[in-house]
Amino acid sequence: MEQVVLLDDDGNPVGVADKATVHGASTPRHLAFSCYGVDDAGRLLVTRRARTKTAFPLVWTNTCCGHPAPGEDMADAVHRRLADELGIRATELRMVLPDFSYRASQDGIEENELCPVFVARISGEPEPRPDEVEDVAWWSWSRFRAAADDPDSGLSPWARMQAPLLDVLADPLLVGARG
Repeated sequence: MEQVVLLDDDGNPVGVADKATVHGASTPRHLAFSCYGVDDAGRLLVTRRARTKTAFPLVWTNTCCGHPAPGEDMADAVHRRLADELGIRATELRMVLPDFSYRASQDGIEENELCPVFVARISGEPEPRPDEVEDVAWWSWSRFRAAADDPDSGLSPWARMQAPLLDVLADPLLVGARG
């Protein structure tokens, strides 16, 4: 059973819980991550969450999201999820928004996460797991930003919140995706 790290309001670990039990109408704050993967051509890989997901099914979002296991290094968790969910690997990986945090609700399910954001150079053609990812697409950064600015785009609330923060970063991977 997958476990998540529960956090207090200051981001300190206070326990663990089964992932299947934490996402509900009132979700305890827990640790997660988001990753934005860009290929050598500067394309951003976006994913559509599987229809069977409890939280935010069928929404388009960043490359991958996940939860580090208790005691797992955050970068190792990102590498694990990229491989498990999409069959790809990161050749470069860096945390760019270490303190990103959000709450969002849809259909009676709340997300309440301290969610550091990573950017990665990715390689390989995605082979998504159908229980995790409904669809994948390669977008330009300008298309992603336009979707983030449009509340009717079907983009996840966390991606819409992260996009303007990422837009102001001078990270070389994201600058390449803007070209």
